[in-house]
Amino acid sequence: MQQGLSLTATAPLSLTALFINLGVGIILSILLRLHFKYFSSALTNRRDFQHVCPFVLLTTILIITIVKSSLALSLGLVGALSIVRFRTPIKEPEELVYLFLAIGLGIGYAAGQILITTILVSLTLAIIYFWLSNHSISKTSEYNLVIVWKKNNIEFQNILDIIDSKSENVKLVRMDKSPDSTTAVMLVSPKENNFIDIILHDLNHLDDQMSVTFFEAKTNW
Repeated sequence: MQQGLSLTATAPLSLTALFINLGVGIILSILLRLHFKYFSSALTNRRDFQHVCPFVLLTTILIITIVKSSLALSLGLVGALSIVRFRTPIKEPEELVYLFLAIGLGIGYAAGQILITTILVSLTLAIIYFWLSNHSISKTSEYNLVIVWKKNNIEFQNILDIIDSKSENVKLVRMDKSPDSTTAVMLVSPKENNFIDIILHDLNHLDDQMSVTFFEAKTNW
């Protein structure tokens, strides 16, 4: 006798299992939030993202728990996702890691795989912590350098010679010149550990009114 596939067939939904999954999910969502807050190297959107991440986890648990009980709901979710577009920009690539961890936790708990999901995610968070805490790995080797000067008698080549003598590599990204000032944006790779102090000292000696800004090369100009 052949059995037909019914779209209206539903699997039993256990409220006890749902509450257990949500309880464990709340604990892990707090851990995930604290981990992002204290160990993430993201520079922007930190406060908003760390508050949203736990809700992503809990929402995923609810959606997967309900959808897995009905084939019709599963097909409906696929159709809905095919027309929904995620338009919020991810400003930091590291945010994607925590976002996928939250979604993975939600799917794993909703599927009832609490132990293995907790172990794997905890191991992933531990690896992220040790990776970021290792300064030789996490420390950037490139900096964006922004220099603004107003004296017309200072040539850019003089500034470039100072930076080039202390850097492994120098790349001019942008230069803006106005009647009042000149702005140069460069991508530099330090040659020495005290690279910033040396550059600041030499540039200040060239022009004590010069504005110099260093920051990690995580954004594109």
